[in-house]
Amino acid sequence: MEQFQVRTDLALETREKFEEDNVEIKGVRVEEEYREKSEIKITTMVIETENGAKAMGKPKGTYITLEAANMDCQDEDYHREISLELAKIIRKLLPPKKDTMSVLVAGLGNREVTPDALGPRVVDNMLITRHVLKEFGKYAFGEQEVNAVSGIVPGVMAQTGMESQEIIRGVVDETKPDVMIAIDALAARSTRRLSRTIQITDTGINPGSGVGNHRHGLSEKTMGIPVIAIGVPTVVDAATIVNDTMHTLIQAMEENSHLETLTTGLNALNDMEKYELIRELLSPQLNTMFVTPKDIDESVRRLSYTLSEGLNIAFA
Repeated sequence: MEQFQVRTDLALETREKFEEDNVEIKGVRVEEEYREKSEIKITTMVIETENGAKAMGKPKGTYITLEAANMDCQDEDYHREISLELAKIIRKLLPPKKDTMSVLVAGLGNREVTPDALGPRVVDNMLITRHVLKEFGKYAFGEQEVNAVSGIVPGVMAQTGMESQEIIRGVVDETKPDVMIAIDALAARSTRRLSRTIQITDTGINPGSGVGNHRHGLSEKTMGIPVIAIGVPTVVDAATIVNDTMHTLIQAMEENSHLETLTTGLNALNDMEKYELIRELLSPQLNTMFVTPKDIDESVRRLSYTLSEGLNIAFA
């Protein structure tokens, strides 16, 4: 079953797949909110049991998905609303606050590859305060309470020869932050969610898992501190696009009586069988191909400002 599962990093899409197959998942609680004014949908999914975690293929914890259909627009006021919602969610997942908090922001990914450059670019736009606090104290900002924010961009193994986990764990051991925020680009199952969805979770992240390049995970278990992961899908695999096209084709064929026989045969296959057929038919070159929108450079630039602003607000 896992071999032919449509690849996605979004817990929300994994749950939707079960709903499409009319499968009920026990141990998973879901709440939905909709902001009519800003057209932002927030879905909170809590995996409460080990059985739920096994069914979902994800660790126990809280997964919050922020969806905004207009996130790819250039309206700065609208992106400000998204940043404010993101800040509220991050604060909700933070450990109990002390007078001040030390935060390490890790921008995962490859700066040289545009769809994977989201993490590094978010760190570029962050308000870094740790060095100022160490040198001049909190009064340098004219505030009574100032969080110590530091950032790191560990790169990828092909650039450094080291796991991101190894680099970040060394920094954590040396600087001893209270919490870590890991930011990475994700893979989605649906093209309509590309650059329009933000997932925030308190379970950590496995860098590179979205494109099948599994690296050592960043979590509270491996880092020794709470890890909040923030991700935005920027790619889908080629089989997903063909799968979506097949669904559209079947719907169009159902409306044509001359193609009714062929439609009946395709409808006899369930979603997993259709996806398996697609992967077998695709050439080996296409089978491992991931696709990203043509304006991904502009999307990543815009999203990096939106995420960094949300983080700056959360820790201001």
